[in-house]
Amino acid sequence: MPIEARLIGAFVVPLVTVLAVTPLAIRVADRVGFHDKPVGYKGHARPTPYLGGTAVLLGFLLGALLLGGGSRLALVPLGALLRWAVGTADDRVTVLPSVRVSVELAAAALLFAGGLGWSVFGSPIPDFLLTALWVVGLVNAFNLMDNMDGAASTIAALSAAGTAAFALVLGAPMVAVLAVALAGACLGFLRYNLAAPARIFLGDGGSMPIGFLVAGLIMALPLGEQAGAHRLVAAVLLAGLPILDTTLVMISRRRAGVSFLQGGRDHLTHRLRSRLPSAKAVALVLAAG
Repeated sequence: MPIEARLIGAFVVPLVTVLAVTPLAIRVADRVGFHDKPVGYKGHARPTPYLGGTAVLLGFLLGALLLGGGSRLALVPLGALLRWAVGTADDRVTVLPSVRVSVELAAAALLFAGGLGWSVFGSPIPDFLLTALWVVGLVNAFNLMDNMDGAASTIAALSAAGTAAFALVLGAPMVAVLAVALAGACLGFLRYNLAAPARIFLGDGGSMPIGFLVAGLIMALPLGEQAGAHRLVAAVLLAGLPILDTTLVMISRRRAGVSFLQGGRDHLTHRLRSRLPSAKAVALVLAAG
């Protein structure tokens, strides 16, 4: 199949799948009482269904399976599935942070063992440590970005689109196909997540596997073995907004003497929302950025 047809299909299949499946996810969540309740710092007015991440991941996987072709890149969706399982469990019952991080490290090790980790230092130990830091950092950065309707999905779609463009320029069409599939799935989800009010949330079962997919696909770009600083700069640019948001939150909470693990309304999205009329406007500004 020509790469142009693969790319179109990889975008359309996840987009249509998520548009079709998300209402079912809403009904299932309502039936079993799987809701995010508006307590503490959370700004939504009523209990809102989780399982949005299930719809997004299903759409992505369908596009990847139908159009991605078999390769070692299958380790990226496999790791995302592992993170989805733990994240969905965490949405339902509390999973210890140590367990969550252990799963993220295991997924990072899976990518590294399959040749999809960083190769910057020319030595396996520091390269693995960088891979682990990148994966754990981006997974949790996207989790932190999932603090306002549309934010995490918008940024993930943009990161995925940028990754796809890089992949095509660098001669990695299958990486581009998977990245386009992720972009299509995330854009389909915005139809329901950016409603006023939001009809469904990603939850940890969505934001964390999305963060893992972005991390894995960026590392899969063929930027050259032991490419050094310019490879890291390219990667940071593709995931710049979640990294910026996490950095701002770490600085502000350190100054305030507040735990980084505690939820709050000190994110980049909240700073934008104080100056903009709606979550949709914030998502548009994030997209423009």
